[in-house]
Amino acid sequence: MKTHFKTIVISDVHLGTKGAKAKEVAHFLKQYTCENLILNGDIIDGWQLRRSGSWKRKHTRFFNRMLKMIERDNTKVYYLRGNHDDFLDQILPIQIGNLSVLTDMIYESNGKKFFITHGDIFDSITTNLRWIAYLGDVGYTFLLWLNRLVNYHRRKRGLPYYSLSQFIKGKVKSAVSYIDQYEEELAKVAKARGCDGIICGHIHKAENRDINGITYLNSGDWVETMSALAEDHDGTWQLIYYNEINFKKMASEKTFVLETLKDFKTVAFTKPPEELNFPNFLR
Repeated sequence: MKTHFKTIVISDVHLGTKGAKAKEVAHFLKQYTCENLILNGDIIDGWQLRRSGSWKRKHTRFFNRMLKMIERDNTKVYYLRGNHDDFLDQILPIQIGNLSVLTDMIYESNGKKFFITHGDIFDSITTNLRWIAYLGDVGYTFLLWLNRLVNYHRRKRGLPYYSLSQFIKGKVKSAVSYIDQYEEELAKVAKARGCDGIICGHIHKAENRDINGITYLNSGDWVETMSALAEDHDGTWQLIYYNEINFKKMASEKTFVLETLKDFKTVAFTKPPEELNFPNFLR
């Protein structure tokens, strides 16, 4: 099981809202290391905070984890502006050490170029009819409240998590049509910019597929899907779902490695060289 990646992409955490899975995303980042961490928009939900949201200690822990990754692992962090954290427009662009705050970026890896953007700039409703976007946000917030109620009763019955809003989006034809159109338009944008792929978020639908020769990657969200994109050092991208991670196995593997190292140090530094049982070819 891989625990180190070249790049990890996370989007749509919506910190400041009740639906944000802040503990889960911080736990996720604690299990993995990476050279580049890309926070692709809507990490902080400024819309909700201005209206009725609240900032919790667990929301701060997410950024504490991010800072530890910078300090401990020398991870480069790129925070891209989304529509819900559009307050960042006032400071863009800015770089402080290993932290960069940007509108969008071009990411090059293994001979391929990816255009990375949150995705809201291509959403005509959000861009041109802002009041409709706010109204839709209110409806989505209600749906998430209903989703929490449904899953509370499911947990009491021993049933797994179920995304009510994802089910509804999958059944409403207009929503399905919008998502298909959204993905195709973003693929066109990547091609127009001379890129091999597009990496986005915004619509809370994780995806990894080919669209007319363009790699379309969507990191999903940390409100319902709890997913992230990860790229290994060979340039291969994969989607990682929090609910599918075997944390017990990961913990046992880390414990085994640590105990092995501990035993090795004990043997190496407490026994005289003549007592060490080295093979003949190492003597």
